[in-house]
Amino acid sequence: MRLGAVLVAVVIAGCSHSRAPARPVAVAPPPPAPPPPKLVVLLAESDTFPALARAATESLLAAKVDGLGNAQESKVSLEVVQLSIECVDPSTACYQAVGKSLAADGLLFAQITAVKRRQLKVTISLFDVDGKTLKTKAEKVYASEQEAAAGLADLVAEATHP
Repeated sequence: MRLGAVLVAVVIAGCSHSRAPARPVAVAPPPPAPPPPKLVVLLAESDTFPALARAATESLLAAKVDGLGNAQESKVSLEVVQLSIECVDPSTACYQAVGKSLAADGLLFAQITAVKRRQLKVTISLFDVDGKTLKTKAEKVYASEQEAAAGLADLVAEATHP
């Protein structure tokens, strides 16, 4: 009987013995998600057609470009950024430098120039900063500022949805 009691005590002691708690395994946090692509709209400027320049900027801000999300407005025009980085050529290299200085993946901008008496040309450009390419360029000559304002939405759509 005494042997049975000892055997029961050994079994109970063996069952009550627990292992040391497992140490938590360190798991590396997942890498942060990359920031969403950034489309920057540069302010349109024109001393001759200031109302049209404001309307052009508004049209550009309303544009949706696949893969680039909602447009973010720059505080300055293309020309001001180019002057600040000392690259004023209308070239791929300068546009890329502008995009890099604004931390942009894409640039959307309008240029307004007088052509003939009261005629004007509006050019809308979409530049891929990482691809170093002018993705699209849409331009049209208008007979008047009013005609140009009425055609802005179509011109922006042509440039942003090729």
